Amino acid sequence: MSGGTPLWDPAAEAPADWSEAQDAIADEAVRLALERSREGTVRLRAAGVAHPERRGVAGLRDVAVLAKDDLPKLQAADPPFAGMLGVDVGVLRRIHRSPGPINDPEGQHADYWRMAPAFRAAGFRRREVVLNTFSYHLTPGGHMMDAGLRAAGCVVVPGGVGNTAAQVALASQLGATGYVGTPQFLLALLERGREDGIPPTFRRALVSGAPLPLALRNLLEESYGISVFQAYGTADAGAIGYECEAKDGWHIAPGIVVEVLNPGTLEPCAPGDPGEVVVTSANPVYPLVRFGTGDLSTFLPNKCRCGRTSARLAGFHGRVGEGVKVRGMFVHPRQLAEALVGVSGVLRYQGVATEEDHRDILTVHVEAAVGQPPDLEFLAARLRETTRVRVDVRAVGPGTIAEDARPIVDRRQA
Repeated sequence: MSGGTPLWDPAAEAPADWSEAQDAIADEAVRLALERSREGTVRLRAAGVAHPERRGVAGLRDVAVLAKDDLPKLQAADPPFAGMLGVDVGVLRRIHRSPGPINDPEGQHADYWRMAPAFRAAGFRRREVVLNTFSYHLTPGGHMMDAGLRAAGCVVVPGGVGNTAAQVALASQLGATGYVGTPQFLLALLERGREDGIPPTFRRALVSGAPLPLALRNLLEESYGISVFQAYGTADAGAIGYECEAKDGWHIAPGIVVEVLNPGTLEPCAPGDPGEVVVTSANPVYPLVRFGTGDLSTFLPNKCRCGRTSARLAGFHGRVGEGVKVRGMFVHPRQLAEALVGVSGVLRYQGVATEEDHRDILTVHVEAAVGQPPDLEFLAARLRETTRVRVDVRAVGPGTIAEDARPIVDRRQA
């Protein structure tokens, strides 16, 4: 509480028995999947779950995990949603496309992705002007955050990506005190404002879509006076976790079940042991049962001092799959293959994600075929079209890239 105004919903975020609340969500998700999802029904029945009944989270133990990385091929084989959509396509509000490619539905319900609690936890309030710098084009990030901000009563400036100078000037003119986007782009805006002599007006930020190293967080908070909070979610499952004022882990968002499973055995991990974040969501539009995000994290063992009883994740610990997130966008090996396989002059390639001055850099090293030097500018254009991020392409000498080299490696510090 602050000044008598609740910062969060005790019924949703601090139930007396958190495990019991998780069990209820799991049971409802199973019911919806059996009624509405062809894909979910197949996996549930294969595990001996043919009828809705009280099973709880433990009752999902034999249900196979659906990997997010498998969605592109599943949707291609059974378009547009691989039999997972729980309603008729004609009643959706929007259909988005995430990198992969993956088609993502958006239902008619206000704050469809359940982001509002994350904004309230970060101190965003009614009538506050907030710059939203996530993309509104095809990918759902901009709309996810926009809906949550509006549900929290904020005024949204739909900045989207790029146009740094224009966004800095507009935010200052409007007196925007809130920022939403990646932490790296926030730093870019602040530095551009300093160059242009425009004082910052941001007081709080909800960042997502990219790592937040401690050094960057300290820079934003101590040098620019911005209170920075993290949120974690996906287009498929919506909000998964977010920080409270304690900034000690990510509280599991209301309305979703989260398991942390050993990627090899699929057994639940003990608190402190890292595993894959697997979610179950009782969303009538897109019911999910044991959906593997591909992200690694761990549960924190202690209770949070904020008063919420929800479990907490200890941040982002890496990926199970080979995809990496660059400047808020997932880049998958299949996207590199789409751009480079079969192109004249390309013998082998490897993408390398690095960081410089708190900014993500994706470089694709290309080993040329003998006597066929590739057109690097042409390759960069193809890669940007398939990945939707700026890519540096560099030629490397013969034998530099091993035949069994991983298509993408992440050399950024955790």
